[in-house]
Amino acid sequence: MNESTLKAAPLKRETTSQSPEPIQDFLLKLKEKMHQVYHLRGDINQYAQQRGLPPFVLREIMETNPLSIGIPTEYGGRGAVMRENLALLETASYESLALSLTFGINSALFLQPVAKYASHEAKAPVFKRFLEQKTMGGLMITEPDFGSDALNMQTSFVENQGHYNLTGKKHWAGLTGWAEFWLLTARQRTAEGDLQRDIDFFICDVTQPGQSIKVEEFYDNLGLYQIPYGRNHIDVQIPKAQKLTPHSTGVKMMLDLLHRSRMQFPGMGMGFIHRMLDEGIAHCKQRLVGGKSLFNYDQVQERLSKLQASFTVCSAMCANSAKNAGLDKDLTGIGIEANAVKSVITDLMQQAAQSVTQLVGAKAYRLSHVAGRGITDSRPFQIFEGSNDILYAQISEGIVKQMKRMKEANLFQFMKTNPLTSRSADQLKDLLNFKLDLQLPQRKMVELGQIIGRVISMDMVYKLGDEGFRKDLIDGGVQMLQQDIHQLMGAFRLNSQLQVVDGYQENSSWLKYTV
Repeated sequence: MNESTLKAAPLKRETTSQSPEPIQDFLLKLKEKMHQVYHLRGDINQYAQQRGLPPFVLREIMETNPLSIGIPTEYGGRGAVMRENLALLETASYESLALSLTFGINSALFLQPVAKYASHEAKAPVFKRFLEQKTMGGLMITEPDFGSDALNMQTSFVENQGHYNLTGKKHWAGLTGWAEFWLLTARQRTAEGDLQRDIDFFICDVTQPGQSIKVEEFYDNLGLYQIPYGRNHIDVQIPKAQKLTPHSTGVKMMLDLLHRSRMQFPGMGMGFIHRMLDEGIAHCKQRLVGGKSLFNYDQVQERLSKLQASFTVCSAMCANSAKNAGLDKDLTGIGIEANAVKSVITDLMQQAAQSVTQLVGAKAYRLSHVAGRGITDSRPFQIFEGSNDILYAQISEGIVKQMKRMKEANLFQFMKTNPLTSRSADQLKDLLNFKLDLQLPQRKMVELGQIIGRVISMDMVYKLGDEGFRKDLIDGGVQMLQQDIHQLMGAFRLNSQLQVVDGYQENSSWLKYTV
């Protein structure tokens, strides 16, 4: 879908023809507001120990209209420009990963799909409410019995006198009980009572009669305390105009939505990893151990250099997504790239938090420390929108399918011709130059996906270097990825097929062997 398609419907302009202010100025206002509410009027380290947020915090942050970034210009927004959205997520995640995810849920999982697939009649009042009333929106896909198996969701709908009646259960939707708008997913129920295979999306406005969603339970999520999650009962009547219109099938619309969302994870990772790097360097420079600055110890340099390399890798991913993940592009077929971006960057986020906590020590093992809570706040990023184990396996499945189609069994020969890996393949020829078993067990598919994900990431780093990004940081990013790939390849080549021993309790108590 191109930009002209987005503008095809007759539109009402909500603002003057004046161009929006430069993105740097826009984000500066957000930074100043976050500084006020997180550091002057209150303490973010205290907020982080409690569920939710004091009402004034979110209210004052939303006064800067951050979500206008996700709204097209013809509806009064800044244009739904991917570069700006990534910059917004980065700015927020330096202070609060939960705030950045809140913006990400609103933009990637609601505003962007509404902008691309909703009718003018449906999206005009939605965007107006976002801009004028600072409301929020989210997405409900996951069900209690169908998480990763989303295509078999049981939430269903039937047509009835100008409405769609939706019934079912949804859970683990971020902003449960907060958002006024939801994208609900469901499958059509036939007259015989069967569910069709395709999936449809509906805009639900919980403030309207017949569209209220009942929260049955709020969950005690381990991290991200500022975002409410829970289990929802769906029994709503949605006007026909509020159904999204796919360009082909609903499943492909969902893939386009989810792939674009995964390509935006580096925006949330960017500010978070930057913060971990700054916190780690600052602590190590001021901390003395044995009369020597902690910063000068070799193992500390190892940890800090990997943090800095992660900063570079994430920067490369942001630059790539800014160019290639806009609303004007169909991302249905980029599963390998989107899965690599999401899984690798979320692994690096978790490693960053773990590493800084290790450097700071006991002081960081507190909810009131940004690194300590960063462990639990960043951990679910490896789970939601596709568990990383599954995404890594899907990367391998996609690569194997392409290799079979090309009748190419040599991994290096394939990767040097693939546009996602061609820049990196030559640097890794010694590791990749072997005939790949195209019938790998699942565990090896996961390991191979971890390797390929980092080769794809290395390509992005090289391309960022081509644009003029400072060379010493590029070299550090490449070196870290090469080290990771070497380690992962060592595990991949081990022919380990360990299986769980069923009934292991018999003869397995160490105590009886110490008499």
